[in-house]
Amino acid sequence: MAGSHQERHFAERIGWLRAAVLGANDGIVSTASLLTGVAAANAARSDILISGLAGLVAGAMSMAAGEYVSVSSQSDTEQADLAREKKELETDPEFELEELAGIYIERGLTVELATEVAKQLTAHDALGAHARDELGLTEIHTARPVQAALSSALTFAVGAALPLVVAWFSPEKSIISLVTVSSLAFLALLGGLAAKAGGSGILRGTLRVTIWGALAMAATALVGYLFGAVV
Repeated sequence: MAGSHQERHFAERIGWLRAAVLGANDGIVSTASLLTGVAAANAARSDILISGLAGLVAGAMSMAAGEYVSVSSQSDTEQADLAREKKELETDPEFELEELAGIYIERGLTVELATEVAKQLTAHDALGAHARDELGLTEIHTARPVQAALSSALTFAVGAALPLVVAWFSPEKSIISLVTVSSLAFLALLGGLAAKAGGSGILRGTLRVTIWGALAMAATALVGYLFGAVV
């Protein structure tokens, strides 16, 4: 071979991209909604900023805890499946070989070729072959609780800081309008960047994030106007 050719696929980014987009999106939407809701209730400027800061801290911790627990549960399930598969390979290797060959036959290989492939992969790494082809577990999709928790917490804090900074420098009478407009712009940018990183349509990703963010902020502001307090 003249040289090696390594391809990088969008699927390799699934683990961190999902947590990062979720965290940043939630940070912008929840904090902007909180700020507009409190401002719509005719609260003092200091109360608006304090509630936004509290929302940032609480939200970041909540995202970290939620992602860690959720992804840890996924990881536990994966480990349990691998442990069971390892035991089955030890107690009934012939059946597991036939099972692996059957998977390749269903994918289009001939019986002879599927059996040979199954034998060679079993000899090389039996558990790895079953994890990948029977359970659908690969390095790309392996659950990483700590990575997901840190990504979500950090990106939530960054996302939440954006509308909070806008509110900090905005005149009190313009907080609602400036926070709303700037947050929608941030969401549009986030949607476009996430779509590009994931290899999907930029316009679709931008609209999807922006529309849902606008609905969340509108609903919270309405609550503030109607009840004079954040619920």
